[in-house]
Amino acid sequence: MRNKFFLAAIVGIFLTFAGCSGKESKKAEEKKSSPQTPQTQVAEKKPWEQVKLDPNSRPVVVIETDFGNIEIQLRPDKAPKTCANFVYLVKKGFYNGLTFHRIVPGFVIQGGDPTGTGRGGPGYTIPAEITDLKHTTGAVACARLPDQVNPNKESSGSQFYITLKPTPFLDGQYTVFGYVIKGMDVVQKIAQVKTGPGDHPLKPIYMRKVYLKEETLTPKKSE
Repeated sequence: MRNKFFLAAIVGIFLTFAGCSGKESKKAEEKKSSPQTPQTQVAEKKPWEQVKLDPNSRPVVVIETDFGNIEIQLRPDKAPKTCANFVYLVKKGFYNGLTFHRIVPGFVIQGGDPTGTGRGGPGYTIPAEITDLKHTTGAVACARLPDQVNPNKESSGSQFYITLKPTPFLDGQYTVFGYVIKGMDVVQKIAQVKTGPGDHPLKPIYMRKVYLKEETLTPKKSE
């Protein structure tokens, strides 16, 4: 899974302009440099800050494919930023029409790259939220850059994978943020598609529509 994802990082550039001095009058100079009327810059909220999820809720995201539907139950109690970002992108329609661009039988299927190459994303990464959630069959987790260029294990902004069987060697390395609760048979069907170089399917496997089941946002007292 490493060495497959090359994501662009967001770099904020702040430019500061100062007033000129010289032959201008003191009054004009003071007016230009006066701190009494500063131009306040309000920092834009990060994508995962724009969605509020109750940590006791278990939102379910549905992925419609030509093979059937996959339902993923999110775990905002364990990975709040990752889940909020995922819901943010889902509500924007970001995933509609994207593909599962990488298929490794007996291991994972991976998708969420707008370029379909394994190198794309939304233009940002997400802080790692590595917890005690395990890579069991049907675990849904974020892809990320390799350690040598990403020591903090920050996650891809949009790419995710679904495990086809237990993969405990990935535990503690990647952010697990949900599990397939329905449609694992669909995931396994996708995993049987023929692939070519780079584990890319020979025919595109589309996420036709990805949406949120709103009724699942309410907290469940039993959990």
